[in-house]
Amino acid sequence: MSYIHFDKTQLINLNYSLEKEIIRSNRSGCYTSTTIIGCNTRKYHGLLVAPQPQIDGQLHVLLSNVHETIAQKDALFNLGINKYPGNYYPRGHKYLEDFDSEPIPKLRYRVGGVVLEKEIILDSTADRVMIKYTLVDASIPTKLRVSPFLAFRGYHGLSKANTYVNKKIKKIKKGVQFRLYEAYDPLSLQISKENVFVPVPDWYYNIEYIREIERGYDYQEDLYVPGYFEFDIEKGESVILAAGLKEADPESLQESFQKEISRRIPRDNFVNCLKNSAGQFISRRNGEVRVIAGYPWFGWWGRDTFIALPGLTLTMDDKQTFLDVMDSMSKDLKGALFPNVGSGVMTNMNSIDAPLWYFWALQQYVIFTGDKETIASRYLEKCKGIIDGFTKGTAFNIHVLDNGLLCGGEEGIALTWMDAVTKDGPVTPRIGCPVEINSLWYNALLFYHELSGEEGAKNLAEKVGESFVENFWSEKKGYLADVVNGEKKDWSIRPNMVFATSLPYSPLSNEQKDHVLEVVKNNLFTNRGLRTLAPSDPLYKGYYKGDQYERDNAYHQGTAWPWLLGHFAEGYLKLHGKQGKKLVENMISSFDGVMTQYGVGTIAEIYDGDPPHRPKGAISQAWSVGELLRMKYLIDNL
Repeated sequence: MSYIHFDKTQLINLNYSLEKEIIRSNRSGCYTSTTIIGCNTRKYHGLLVAPQPQIDGQLHVLLSNVHETIAQKDALFNLGINKYPGNYYPRGHKYLEDFDSEPIPKLRYRVGGVVLEKEIILDSTADRVMIKYTLVDASIPTKLRVSPFLAFRGYHGLSKANTYVNKKIKKIKKGVQFRLYEAYDPLSLQISKENVFVPVPDWYYNIEYIREIERGYDYQEDLYVPGYFEFDIEKGESVILAAGLKEADPESLQESFQKEISRRIPRDNFVNCLKNSAGQFISRRNGEVRVIAGYPWFGWWGRDTFIALPGLTLTMDDKQTFLDVMDSMSKDLKGALFPNVGSGVMTNMNSIDAPLWYFWALQQYVIFTGDKETIASRYLEKCKGIIDGFTKGTAFNIHVLDNGLLCGGEEGIALTWMDAVTKDGPVTPRIGCPVEINSLWYNALLFYHELSGEEGAKNLAEKVGESFVENFWSEKKGYLADVVNGEKKDWSIRPNMVFATSLPYSPLSNEQKDHVLEVVKNNLFTNRGLRTLAPSDPLYKGYYKGDQYERDNAYHQGTAWPWLLGHFAEGYLKLHGKQGKKLVENMISSFDGVMTQYGVGTIAEIYDGDPPHRPKGAISQAWSVGELLRMKYLIDNL
């Protein structure tokens, strides 16, 4: 039995199986995602979700799903499943007997004397998904019918039946091509053996996505099914269906499929699952290399990129990908700021910390490789521009105070990573001098001095260090204020103080760091991440649930974030050395159990602050995975 495996009793139990989702990307911006039984539960699910830069630069669901039907004599057995109002149909999951993820997702169906396997893989060299059908057993002649469910819409939206859809079918080699709307790339569907496409155009109405119901969004969709492919399949034979934005050579699909399998790291243990997941966040497209912040709905984000990148690349000695991403990101620097959200029409610049995490990421490269010269030669001028920009003052009232501390913020804008905004405004505005911003600012100045030798940066850092301790530290409370704004100080117990213990340069003494870590450990620590607010606080929310307004109000008010554990672990190991190793090892190993939950084989974005700390948010998050890999690296190299 493989590391990740589900049996029949689990698969046919919809309450269980519909909570387990798979996500695969092809390293160039496409992904495929659904539940382990192939029933889509989100508008973001789809077998081919691909960029359409000519439309808006966002991802679009082209092929939502396929339903297979086994045909023997006069008997038809439909293996598909959709959710409709009040019912699941056609309930093909009842034929499932096995799900295996090694080396790629594989479903096994048993219908009477027929045993059929279905495997799904993305082509790493093209915007194409390949589905392999293998008839393991059959006692009489068997045909397979495959019906494609087409969406052709942005992944944040839903498709609705209409009269202007283009129903034209273009014949191509061993397949057909569709282009439902003029703005889209055509979708080519081809099969590796001779087949017949039977046109039976129809809309399937009111397909429901139960996760969107929970999240308070529109949840019903109409999908267009143009007909079905039909072909004979013999016992022991494998047939491949390819769906892509360019025509494939049907004769080479078997070879392409095997070649893709050989590229995969086996998902045969916890660490290999993390490594596989790490690779899926890297997107190479049009000469740029980006980090996708999370699946299924995030694009690339500046802050998330710099935090996640060292763990996603340097822990596996992939220096080139690290530099490629930093080169792509460096092109986006405008003055002192990076795009916070950097995807197409969604781009904005409201992040005070992304430029400071840029320094940290470069610093990690030096720590991992010892190669300071490469960083200095390629990025020193960018670093100088950020420091100069902050010192002179930039957008969103970001400026340096006379005491050296970095300050920023405007009404209605959230500049830090705690950036949830509702109709009431930012949930955690944090206007003034946030603690982690000034921890990062101090660290950035000294790292810049290390690269450049400029005494001005060192002198400013010394001023920042003195002001930091004077303004943020409370001897009586034994921890750091979360935000200082003039005489006003926010003493909410939040995880942002932990960075003053983990960063390479810190103005705190070891005794102060120890106090901070104890407060964090006693109030915020869970086995799934650090809570964003202490449970004793009246504003604490232990569960992330409800519509967007409710969720946004809980996002940074108690919800636990796995990525924060990386900095807690680093700070703890710096103080306790090998004596702290056991605690950090337990932190890492506790995630072994989540490999068969939620996003199968990966780590979620967030978890409830209250037990049992259920996974929530995006099913696979770059900085969650990256920081777990970095934690393991710290342990292995202690």
